[in-house]
Amino acid sequence: MITPQQQAQILTNLGISALNPMQEAAQKAIRQDNDTFLIAPTGSGKTVGFLLPILQLLRPEQKTVQCLILAPSRELALQIEQVWKKMATGYKVNVCYGGHPVETEIRNLSNPPALLIGTPGRIADHITRRSFSLEGIHTLVLDEFDKSLALGFHDEMDFIIGGLRNLRKRVLVSATSGITIPDFIRLKSPTKLTFTAENDESSGLTIQVVYSESKDKLDTLFELLCSLNSEAALIFCNHRDAAERTSELLAERGIHSLVYHGGMEQIDRERALIQFRNGSTRYLVTTDLAARGLDIPEMKYVIHYHLPLQEHEFTHRNGRTARMHASGTAYVILFRDEPRPTYLDASLDEFRLSTEKQPGEPTLPRPPDFATLYISGGKKNKLNKIDIVGFFSQKGHLDKGDLGLIEVKDFISFAAVKQEKVQALLALISQEKMKGKKYKIEVAR
Repeated sequence: MITPQQQAQILTNLGISALNPMQEAAQKAIRQDNDTFLIAPTGSGKTVGFLLPILQLLRPEQKTVQCLILAPSRELALQIEQVWKKMATGYKVNVCYGGHPVETEIRNLSNPPALLIGTPGRIADHITRRSFSLEGIHTLVLDEFDKSLALGFHDEMDFIIGGLRNLRKRVLVSATSGITIPDFIRLKSPTKLTFTAENDESSGLTIQVVYSESKDKLDTLFELLCSLNSEAALIFCNHRDAAERTSELLAERGIHSLVYHGGMEQIDRERALIQFRNGSTRYLVTTDLAARGLDIPEMKYVIHYHLPLQEHEFTHRNGRTARMHASGTAYVILFRDEPRPTYLDASLDEFRLSTEKQPGEPTLPRPPDFATLYISGGKKNKLNKIDIVGFFSQKGHLDKGDLGLIEVKDFISFAAVKQEKVQALLALISQEKMKGKKYKIEVAR
């Protein structure tokens, strides 16, 4: 059990002044001896909602894995790990996922963490390898479990849960209501907590239709982006190749964007997200992989270049904007003769694109204010954000406002720098050492 003072310090570490009603309810339910099914919209703070009570269930004297968290994607697993690390609990955490060297994970698991996070496929692999003991696991969290099932992890989850003989508590987390829970999860009379966006009278989401005169819709997308005052936007396509083609065609028209989908290498996906987070690119063209479970900032705009087949995916996409009582707009681009899916309200307002350009008005969105620099060192090289800020400020003559978001990984780091300062900075630091060592620093690809 943690004290009120300890909880207050954890919230300070997270940059939270107080728990919201959903987090309060989740803390109470999960700490009790019953199973919990938590339904809450994207961006409502579900991760803190289940991590805080889990902390109170851990025992410092136990030296085996005590809680297992399964997530459908690498990005969500890493995001949960980041939140836990920010909490500064003193308990070890490890994260396991495909695309990460399994040998490194096995070495990490030789000193078992209290909290283990992973994707179903990789965790099942480790169980088969006997990389860690299942005997001490008393709590299981299935975050976005419906997405794991949709991605085909049914057998892996069944295998994992079947091996947890001493499991006392199950926590299911989702942003979608009305889900059928498979029998293999063995949920027993759960406490169901529902905090849906539909029930939130203060939801600031506006959905508007933008009609395209052509079936291709690219002209309409281009004109829409030019009308959004250079604000960032997520652009959703239904397929990977469509996302890549759309990004390429936008580039031909002078609009830079990055692509994000499940067919990309993990490092390329991470770099795309980093550059989107830090403002080095304004537009991310993506599949439904980005509809939930990603650590990206609040978006003003979501654009449905293609509409998903299922209503719940439409809801998840829209959940990237108008979060936590903020306002946002989701634009649906429709060919005029295109049949509407049944879930799309027929009374939605139309957003009319201006056909007249004001004198002197720029046609294209402004280029991003920042560029991302790659640094060939990270936490394992004893580098931290303060080191990078100090080095760029002292040796590169950058002012405070010239630096944006800095992200330090295990062996590499990324820093956002004002576009107009990049070339001078690189020239000034080209022969300099940071903490006594010379690192490769260049504009990230």
